[in-house]
Amino acid sequence: MSVSVVMPAKNAAAYIGEAIESVFAQGGDVGELIIVDDGSTDDTVSLVRTLSDSRIRLLANDATGVSAARNLGARMAGRPWLMFLDADDRLRPGAVSTLLIAAKAAQHAIVVYGDYDRIDSKGSPIGRRGRLKRRSKPSGRVLERLAAGNFIVNGGVMIIRSDAFNSAGGFDESLKYCEDWHCWCRLAAVGEFQFIPTLLLDYRLHATNTMTAALRSPEDFFPAVERVFNDKLILGKLPADSTPRLRRDAEVHLLTYAAAQAIRFRRYGEALCYVRRVAQKSPLSTPRAVIRLGLAYAGI
Repeated sequence: MSVSVVMPAKNAAAYIGEAIESVFAQGGDVGELIIVDDGSTDDTVSLVRTLSDSRIRLLANDATGVSAARNLGARMAGRPWLMFLDADDRLRPGAVSTLLIAAKAAQHAIVVYGDYDRIDSKGSPIGRRGRLKRRSKPSGRVLERLAAGNFIVNGGVMIIRSDAFNSAGGFDESLKYCEDWHCWCRLAAVGEFQFIPTLLLDYRLHATNTMTAALRSPEDFFPAVERVFNDKLILGKLPADSTPRLRRDAEVHLLTYAAAQAIRFRRYGEALCYVRRVAQKSPLSTPRAVIRLGLAYAGI
């Protein structure tokens, strides 16, 4: 059992060295690292070319987007498990072996995933999720929970059976944001997930993150809601009467996420606006959204 790590990269010269180092620190559990350059104009490609490890494969994606880059890397992968690691994040020591051990124990799972904490642009810890000792996420048939909101967040905390990823159809290249959530939902329609309560990834927050840049709003994310709740594979595995409720919950989840990000960027007026929209859609969800904002303010 070994993993193909697929790493899309665009103008990632400032961080990709750390990301690659974290991959190879995993030892023989990583069979190959497929780096897919998505039209970088900085030193990303030249930095990768200076590395001599035979497990590195460098591909070009011609700036067609992160989903296309991931799909290309997955098509070229030759290991039984896939991991999608962004070029600005880094794996924690032993992350891949922890996932593979859990995969052996949960033989029916097509996805095994853990948790993450946050670092800043310099690589210093800024998250406090280690304090949430009892933090738990679902295992088994998770589609209904996942359709209500993306609790996985980052592909660097998970390994996916390659054949299951192919069956699910990969990432939707028409989506600009939340394409990973849609992909995870399709995977959840195909098979079972297994959660392990371990911090596996340092998720880097900086001004050019796709999901955390200063100009993001819920409206950027809502096309993915439309895509999820019009996907025949997903709808075919959900209870027929559940979709209006789950769609509302997904919209509330994204509004709450946007509010939490606004808190982290000290945009308190926008955060309040998003919480008001949560209250309009689902008054019962408002207390949970307020708690989520409190955790964001505390750095959790």
